[in-house]
Amino acid sequence: MTDDRSLRPDNLSPHVVETRSPNTPGQKSAWRFAPVLVVAAGLALGYALGLQDYLSLAFLAEQRQALRSYVDANFLWSAILFLFAYILAVAFSFPAASVLTIFGGFLFGWMIGGALVAIGATVGASMLFLATRSAFGGFLRQRVDGVVKKLADGFRENAFGYLFVIRLAPVFPFFVVNIAAALFDISLGRFFLATFFGILPGTFAYAYLGQGVDSVLVAAQANGTEAQLSDLVTTEITLAFFALALVALIPTVFRQIRKRGISP
Repeated sequence: MTDDRSLRPDNLSPHVVETRSPNTPGQKSAWRFAPVLVVAAGLALGYALGLQDYLSLAFLAEQRQALRSYVDANFLWSAILFLFAYILAVAFSFPAASVLTIFGGFLFGWMIGGALVAIGATVGASMLFLATRSAFGGFLRQRVDGVVKKLADGFRENAFGYLFVIRLAPVFPFFVVNIAAALFDISLGRFFLATFFGILPGTFAYAYLGQGVDSVLVAAQANGTEAQLSDLVTTEITLAFFALALVALIPTVFRQIRKRGISP
């Protein structure tokens, strides 16, 4: 008769090794930083390749005829390339959003150029948002407390309204808003919609400026100077963005007043 004790785990051969899943918690937590590392590597590579020299009004002034000729001959392919380049620039936080929007208006006209920019900026921003949220969002949300937690809760409850206002008035750099929003518990859908609709006024305004930038570039070359964004973006345009943001903020503020039981 066979002894049942011989079948117990403690009587198994010492050569039998317990198998464990390769996906340990430590490995899983390390993988969450992979998207952020890709973003950092892409940004460093962009600077190493000198892309900042090409994403400037000086380059546009020098190559404007060649660029327009290429776009006229290959319109659809050029639009796809421009959209892809804009997505990458925003996803890797390359500081060229304003100049690229000018490029879009100059090369494709304010309407098509603005539409390409709006799509590219929103997709690229969402990619950076997801990368940052996967790496740091949960970690920071578990460690905030006090006033910071109240601010985070208030921002989360009115995520669409606050993001929409911030997008309307470009007070903060575009990539900073993408990263900051990811640190709060905001859904991708709200982030996507608030970004897309919030940037539309500024996007089409800059694209419209780009459509007429040729005269500014020619004048700058004639004077022996280099065209700057300040030559295009006037104080009136900036104030108009702020006015739009203030108007958009009214419903959110009104909801907060009603929520706290304070009569307006």
